[in-house]
Amino acid sequence: MNLSFFDQFTSPYLLGIPLILLSVLFPTLLFPTPNNRWVTNRLSTLQLWLLNLITKQLMIPLSKKGHKWALILTSLMILLLTINLLGLLPYTFTPTTQLSMNMALAFPLWLATLLTGLRNQPTTSLGHLLPEGTPTPLIPALIMIETASLLIRPLALGVRLTANLTAGHLLIQLIST
Repeated sequence: MNLSFFDQFTSPYLLGIPLILLSVLFPTLLFPTPNNRWVTNRLSTLQLWLLNLITKQLMIPLSKKGHKWALILTSLMILLLTINLLGLLPYTFTPTTQLSMNMALAFPLWLATLLTGLRNQPTTSLGHLLPEGTPTPLIPALIMIETASLLIRPLALGVRLTANLTAGHLLIQLIST
């Protein structure tokens, strides 16, 4: 069998089932079932403490109006933490090394940020398209360039993140051979 360096990024299978599905579904077995003693369970107390700690750390820099994002941001942090920790298990891989996963996370969050900024502070958001002190003849060209830059940003960041993760794994693979 002839393997390439990039075969480490393919999802491993066991009996035709991707092992990433098993490793993602396995932690749900650790969640306790709700009952009248649910709060006194050590595992649920630890989970609640960790969730409160993450939420508090995420919400300290935000204003009161930004706290409505608490559920989305905390869920995203726990998802990314779980997915990246799964990469430490044997016979699994980190899904965030795939461009499709990074783009699926980057594009909706970028769009939500952009639309929220345009809805709440339209003049400030549109003001970022034109740097201060721009000469008058350059204004139309700079607006088009900044708009293209704004629209390409999630793609560029997703590709850059994927390349960095892949390069790190590839470097470890090259060194180990």
